[in-house]
Amino acid sequence: MRWPANTRALRALIRDPMGLMGLILVTLFILMAVAAPILVPYDPLALEVRAKLQSPSLVHWLGTDQLGRDTLSRIIYGARTALTIALTAIGLAGSIGILLGLIAGYGPRWLDAALVLIFDALNSLPMMMFALAIITVLGPGTGTLILVVVLVSIPGYARLIRAQTLSLRSADFIVAEQAIGASTPRILLMHLLPNVFGPLCIVLSMDIPVVIMLEAGLSYLNLGVKPPTPSWGNILYDGYTAIRTSSTLVIAAGAPLVLATLGFTFLGEGLRDALDPRFATARPR
Repeated sequence: MRWPANTRALRALIRDPMGLMGLILVTLFILMAVAAPILVPYDPLALEVRAKLQSPSLVHWLGTDQLGRDTLSRIIYGARTALTIALTAIGLAGSIGILLGLIAGYGPRWLDAALVLIFDALNSLPMMMFALAIITVLGPGTGTLILVVVLVSIPGYARLIRAQTLSLRSADFIVAEQAIGASTPRILLMHLLPNVFGPLCIVLSMDIPVVIMLEAGLSYLNLGVKPPTPSWGNILYDGYTAIRTSSTLVIAAGAPLVLATLGFTFLGEGLRDALDPRFATARPR
């Protein structure tokens, strides 16, 4: 019996210890974010100043912050904040990148040259400096952070799709579609898009932890998610300001950042090996 391609890829991912670990961590991360209202023991915004900076206990498993808010509840909701920003920004950037990459790779040469020039111009800007410039103009906030990630990520995704499209536009099945009079939108959506989407999925999964770290870094600097919205970055900053009194906040905010980064990175590596046979055969088992 021949397994479908997607089933074979899933089995290959599960057989890979690194990919399986990444899949488990990412699944737990997503479940924590989705089920946050059910999992949290307390309101993450509720203040109890008399209980500030308490050590971990049976009442507050990860202690409390400098305003008496339950740290575990804020960490769980911080996962929702990080995932919402990362998926929204990466989803928008990936969608726009696919569209521009297909147009650049399949369109006329003058349009390809103009789009590549724009991609190169945006790609030459350092991510953090560009982010600080946009935030200075528009002000900090979730929307600004998503806009920064989208603008920074589009050129890389578009160039990837463009390269894949250029390599496929002269393939026999594309030439056959052109010969029977298939429209350009049909060729792009029905034939080119399914063949270029796989490599982009791998890149997207490996870019999610980059966005999570960027959000945490900017929130740590009070340039990202505005308090009192829970974010791992501002929880980390609160822990830094109170580190002489308690180190629990720093550890509680740092651990999920590390685990989420490792999870998405391992999952991306596993997907690359599962979807691209060249890597699967080259990598020692």
